[in-house]
Amino acid sequence: TVLEEISVFPCTDEIMQQEIRPLVAVDIIEQLHRQFAILSGGRGKDGAPIITFPEFAGFSEIPDDDFLNVVTYLTSIPSLEAASIGFIIIIDRRRDKWSAVKASLTRIAGAFPGNLQLVFVLRPSRFIQRAIADIGIKLYRDDFKMKVPIIMLNSVSDLHGYIDKSQLTRELGGTLEYGHSQWIHHRTAIENFAMTVKTTAQMLQSFGTDLAETELPNDVQCTEELLSSHTEHHSKLKDELKLAVKQGATLLTCIREPVTRSANSKLSPDELENVATVERLLAQLDETEKAFDQFWTKHHLKLEQCLQLRHFEHDFREVKLTLDNLMETQAGFTDIGDSVTRVENLLKEQKHLEEKGQEPLEKAQSLALHGEQLIQNNHYAVDSIRPKCVELRRICDDFTNETKKKYDILGKSLELHKQLDKASQWCEAGIYLLASQAVDKCQSQEGAETALVEIEKFLVTAKEHQLSNPKEIVQKLEDVQEMFDKRQVSLKKLAAKQTRPVQPVAPHPESSPKRASPKITRPPAVGSHIINELIETERVYVEELQSIIEGYASEMDNPNLVHLIPSALQNKKEVLFGNLPEIYYFHNRIFLKEIENCIENPELLARCFLKRKEDLQIYEKYCQNKPRSEALWRQCGDSIFFQECQRKLDHKLSLDAYLLKPVQRITKYQLLLKEMLKCSKNSEGTAELEEALATVLDIIKSVNDSMHQIAITGYEGDVSELGKLLMQGSFNVWTDHKKGHNKVKDLARFKPMQRHLFLYTKMLLFCKKREENTDGHEKTASYSFKNSLKMSTVGITENVKGDNKKFEIWYNGREEVYIIQASSVELKNTWISEIRKVLTGQLEACRGRAHRAAAGNAPLLSASQDPQ
Repeated sequence: TVLEEISVFPCTDEIMQQEIRPLVAVDIIEQLHRQFAILSGGRGKDGAPIITFPEFAGFSEIPDDDFLNVVTYLTSIPSLEAASIGFIIIIDRRRDKWSAVKASLTRIAGAFPGNLQLVFVLRPSRFIQRAIADIGIKLYRDDFKMKVPIIMLNSVSDLHGYIDKSQLTRELGGTLEYGHSQWIHHRTAIENFAMTVKTTAQMLQSFGTDLAETELPNDVQCTEELLSSHTEHHSKLKDELKLAVKQGATLLTCIREPVTRSANSKLSPDELENVATVERLLAQLDETEKAFDQFWTKHHLKLEQCLQLRHFEHDFREVKLTLDNLMETQAGFTDIGDSVTRVENLLKEQKHLEEKGQEPLEKAQSLALHGEQLIQNNHYAVDSIRPKCVELRRICDDFTNETKKKYDILGKSLELHKQLDKASQWCEAGIYLLASQAVDKCQSQEGAETALVEIEKFLVTAKEHQLSNPKEIVQKLEDVQEMFDKRQVSLKKLAAKQTRPVQPVAPHPESSPKRASPKITRPPAVGSHIINELIETERVYVEELQSIIEGYASEMDNPNLVHLIPSALQNKKEVLFGNLPEIYYFHNRIFLKEIENCIENPELLARCFLKRKEDLQIYEKYCQNKPRSEALWRQCGDSIFFQECQRKLDHKLSLDAYLLKPVQRITKYQLLLKEMLKCSKNSEGTAELEEALATVLDIIKSVNDSMHQIAITGYEGDVSELGKLLMQGSFNVWTDHKKGHNKVKDLARFKPMQRHLFLYTKMLLFCKKREENTDGHEKTASYSFKNSLKMSTVGITENVKGDNKKFEIWYNGREEVYIIQASSVELKNTWISEIRKVLTGQLEACRGRAHRAAAGNAPLLSASQDPQ
């Protein structure tokens, strides 16, 4: 007989509810204990699960909800493979009446929530009821609406012809061991263990999310408390994991107990599935634990390194304060003494200061060594530790060198005063000799000769008491005094911590060579006054550049001024002035002449800028060097050399004000072109002016972008290999990594990260913006590298549901997704447009290579081509 499948699954609210949250044994524990339906674990010959409806006096009185819940739960237990074969139902009604059989079949046909294969009915054993059943099954078979055979059996021996005894319980004449209470106990234990595994994974997930979002503290105490708190929480979670594993192992032992107890025993298919379920849950728990341990190892290392860093910073501040006080004391030690006794006392004081400094110097050296060890151990804050190590060693070297200089000065002072004392003693002895010679005794020849001999003998000793090159000693003392005076001036200025306000500098006649400019006739054409202003200011600008190069840069090579140049400025002319000579050459030889030709034809002005678009990129290089130039100026700007150059040029402003001229000039072009565009609205040449203005704005943007780009730290590659920098800016960023389930190390952030993005033609960099105070001056920004995406591998989703300022960048089939929120819709659209251009360009390039390859002109990707 061909058995047809039956799928009787009424769409009731209860069933819908179960689809949302599947039933578990504890939900229907009372109904299960009534035992009106059981899943004994037996299987048909083809592996079909057997559900038995034993003798149950009040079967017809069971509420529909209870019946539906129990059979739904029982049909959900076997594997999908076994359930797909179809269930075999055995209805035991040997002690009951035909009415009970009819009611059972009607209820099962109307509410059985699984695929049916076959229905066996053990008919009533009493003669009359059996006869009624035979008649009833023929009359009402169609009313039961079952599409599977209903086989009426007279006895269990008939049943054994269809199902093997080993798959039937003792009540049905079989040998299958089944205890209903134990079955319920195993089911509740398995489901409880599954809930434990889920809860444990959620706890690990929640803890991992908290760790990923934790901001690292800025002091030792808070870092120690955070490390202790996280470690304690980690230990508790590990204990929870151990308990869960122990629970699963115990449950596994209980299920396997019959086999363990007797070698002849075998587990039923349902029990084997229970074993597989527990083993799978244990494997899942083990996988979750491994992922958690891997994440914790990294996080714990980060916290330990943070604590090391905070200890290092705390010790650095203490040692630095001590060393600064020591250097301040040493700087105030300027007395060279006015007598032998005074100099000897000063040497003792210097010795005491040196001994006092030994301990902090040793601490500083030890701390610097500790910092270098942290760097060698791959500490994450290398960029913060290394400058502090350099600073500590510099201060130690400065103190040692200054101490040596002071010993040298005081030693020479002591020698000078000893010689002066000897000379003074000789002079006093000479005076005493002359005073002791009686004039009356010198009147005779003998007396005169005796006095002369005494004087000659005394003069012989004069060589022993003469000063050894006193002019050199005095000159050295004066030089040293001048050195200290200079040092005091510098220290006082530094102590005042006055920052120089950077303001736009208007051109001054005194800064420019005095040469007459030819008078310009002002044509009546529109915008001629703007052309005149541009030309006049361009001439002044060129003259100012010339005065800087000739009056400062060239003077650094003047041998007569070499002694005035600070050591920190030696061989640093290119750092201080950057490519200023290149800018001067371009404007003096080329650009000034070209815009002078526009006096009579203002409409040609735009073409000048468009023609020199590439040449004007020299400003980008100049601005990239500007931070280095300003740092060098802050260090050496107070030197006598710059003061002397400024005096000769008769400049009222110092050099740094003039070094701002190129930055101001490129901005001036923007303003003048805007004014020119206003005057030339809707006239001939307007389009070219708009294009010229766009060119200047693009240069300003490129300069601005490059200024941000040079502040990127931590990127191991070469940014010059990433292609052109197209865009840069700050955004809110969320990440969504989908690398398997419950991977704690890949937790999604609920709070956005603040990231500064740099879009190149080949790569997209994610950085974290940091602002630091440098040398008491304004804050400077740096960008710490965090992540990068190759543009050849990314995809973009332009709209994110719920926020029109968000877009997505993803790759590898959305395995990693970056949700990016701009500050405005306009900014978002600008970035999307630029990214789309990059992706489209890559696609067209790829198609071009494919077309050439198809035509046989070139391989699709040659060895010299970049796969990006």
